[in-house]
Amino acid sequence: MHESTPDGDLRERFIAAGLSVLNERGAAELTVRRVAEQAGSSTMGIYSQFGGRGGLLEAIYRRGFEQLRADLVAGLPGEDSAGPIDAILTLATCYRRFALDHPGLYSLMFERPLPDFDPSPQLRSWALAETFSLLAGQVSRAQRAGLVAGDDPARPAYLLWTTVHGITSVELTHAVRSALPGWFLDSDEAGVQVLREGVRAVLVGLAGRA
Repeated sequence: MHESTPDGDLRERFIAAGLSVLNERGAAELTVRRVAEQAGSSTMGIYSQFGGRGGLLEAIYRRGFEQLRADLVAGLPGEDSAGPIDAILTLATCYRRFALDHPGLYSLMFERPLPDFDPSPQLRSWALAETFSLLAGQVSRAQRAGLVAGDDPARPAYLLWTTVHGITSVELTHAVRSALPGWFLDSDEAGVQVLREGVRAVLVGLAGRA
């Protein structure tokens, strides 16, 4: 099939198709043929744009972190309207929302659903800078305000992120199984409450670390 679409548009079409396949069918279906079919194009187009399946997966992985950062930035309140603790809680709830809305993409970004796909250290470092830096920035604000001990935000930010990630990942696993009445995650509101309580508990500990 001859491609007359400009390269930039064609590349975007393939990424959008990959995201659609990931969302509708899961990571196992992220094949060159399946994505090409979804895009209404040829497999040759993927090889010409990305060099193959690995390059396509890296582009989808990168797009996931771009989307996550955009969601976090959009939800983050201005410094004049909210203190750092409220900002950290907002980042946590935005992170959870992204994961629940895009479970397949979230899995590709943070787990290893495809054993043959291992993003390069350079790409993973870029992804870390895109998103983790937002949390570290708010932790730094909290340290300057005396709400979190220390003057290096990296470790407390990491402890907060692992808490958010762990609670969110458990909720994702719970969401794809049959309902468990009376459990902590029996509604969306309950999921938010558990997450906020977990983050607040860690913040209390971080405030007392000397």
